[in-house]
Amino acid sequence: MNVAVCADVGSTYTKAAVVDLDDGRLVAAASAPTTVGTDVLHGLDAAVDAAAAGLGGGDLPWYVCSSAGGGLRLAVIGYEPLVTAQAGRRVGLSAGANVVHVAAGRLGAADLGALRAARPDVVLLVGGTDGGDADTLTHNATRLARARWRVPVVLAGNADAREDLRTVLAAAKVPVTAADNVLPRIGVLAPASARAAIREVFLRHVIGGKKLSRGSRFTRLVRAATPDAVLTGVEVLADALGGDLAVVDVGGATTDVYSVLTPDERGSGPSQEVAGTLWRARTVEGDLGMRWSAPGVVRAAAEERLLAPGEQDRLAAAAAVRAADPGFLPADDADRAADRRIAALAATVALRRHARGAATGERAGRDLRDVKLVVGSGGVLRHADPADAAAVLDAVLTDHAGGWPLPRAARPVVDVDYVLAAAGLLAAEHPQAAATLLRRHLDR
Repeated sequence: MNVAVCADVGSTYTKAAVVDLDDGRLVAAASAPTTVGTDVLHGLDAAVDAAAAGLGGGDLPWYVCSSAGGGLRLAVIGYEPLVTAQAGRRVGLSAGANVVHVAAGRLGAADLGALRAARPDVVLLVGGTDGGDADTLTHNATRLARARWRVPVVLAGNADAREDLRTVLAAAKVPVTAADNVLPRIGVLAPASARAAIREVFLRHVIGGKKLSRGSRFTRLVRAATPDAVLTGVEVLADALGGDLAVVDVGGATTDVYSVLTPDERGSGPSQEVAGTLWRARTVEGDLGMRWSAPGVVRAAAEERLLAPGEQDRLAAAAAVRAADPGFLPADDADRAADRRIAALAATVALRRHARGAATGERAGRDLRDVKLVVGSGGVLRHADPADAAAVLDAVLTDHAGGWPLPRAARPVVDVDYVLAAAGLLAAEHPQAAATLLRRHLDR
């Protein structure tokens, strides 16, 4: 068979899948604990060996993504907070990054201190439309150069100043990659070049720098940050289905939401976003998760008035147990019911926030009313009884109390076979196999 191995090295588990490149069929899949404490290759090899048993896994082409070791931590420095800094933040999220710091304006000593304290893996330096103001971008690039900054920088601001500032940073031995302006004109958001540059820097500098493996093999194998691969898979699915869709990925520490909307008049005219409209977007809710962040789910749900009378104390106790033991496994019906409720609340709050646009900086939010497919992902849904997984997605799709533009008539499906990341990894070299894989498993 003409097959390939697709693997996602997560913070807790490594998932491997063998995909037939001729017909997009999922041949086999397996998982193993991620071995961050020793060498992540141990867990990766174990998962691939289990999935590709009898197929000669070592001789097959491998496509690997990773979020182990905390994934990709990104800081954004822009010209001012409401336009270029927000544009940079949206681009960073679309590149699969965890945006840990956003600053705007001319960097001072205190700003540099805050930037260092955020411990980013990459800095996205933006500012000014093409042909517009370059003073702030020049000041900030020069300040990083004089500060002997050693964290990789992606320079994606005013095109007129780009080459001069790249030279300044490189002369100061700052690892720098130049990209096209993320906001070439007011209201026009152009993420592709910066997203590609961030991906390149992640592969060249970040993966090896996290010391996840002793040799260089793991660095050579990884092709993308996991959220970047998943968003690519979401884009492939949206193109294949020809309509709006959303994905809610409930993890142990975060809940990620991806959405793809059909471009329309919202991107132009008097109501257009000054920082541009990102039709394919991702948000990360760091306080919403099934284990480490379970207490945050209860707090957020209480703020959103989603809890029944008397429910908060009981659910808070269950959440505390899960936060104290990230490896917690439900032992009985009561545990499973608590997991189901926490998952439903995490997904509901995350989608509300995504629709409001607060996490992406969109004034008008994201209009999800025409979303026709909502995909649930994450271990809590993949490994749940189908009725429990359906109940979680039903809670999301019947949530209209907030008055936000949420899906009106979407069809729910769970990514049980975890094919979104695999499709995203295959999309560049095997687009037909990627699209067929998604249609087989998610367009049921």
